[in-house]
Amino acid sequence: MATRSTIALQYADGTIDQVYCHWDGYLRGVGRDLKEGYSNPFELQKLIDGGDMSCIGEPYTARGERIEDTRARRFSSFSDYMRNGQQEEYDYILRQVDSKAVWFVRYYDTDGEWITLEKAAQFEKEDV
Repeated sequence: MATRSTIALQYADGTIDQVYCHWDGYLRGVGRDLKEGYSNPFELQKLIDGGDMSCIGEPYTARGERIEDTRARRFSSFSDYMRNGQQEEYDYILRQVDSKAVWFVRYYDTDGEWITLEKAAQFEKEDV
């Protein structure tokens, strides 16, 4: 059974790109992979440019066949993203806070609120 997630990056101009990830969306899965390998916005942009994925770095497939149009969805602002973005069991976004890239997540235990990935790991007592 899949644990679905979305991965998003907010750029300096406020626009946001978002992709879907089908497997391992929980904190110890996608959350850990994002923190360890994609906390640099330029590396995350390369990942997102690959479009929707089955798991981190793997093209999205259904029943073993690659789905062709899996490009990132673009939003003009954070409010546009909140209104129109895809929502899954876990949603991750990399945003700039005081000139530093910070991962945020929202999921069933956060009641729709965004919290830092670090705070989520402490809350869930997970090593993320």
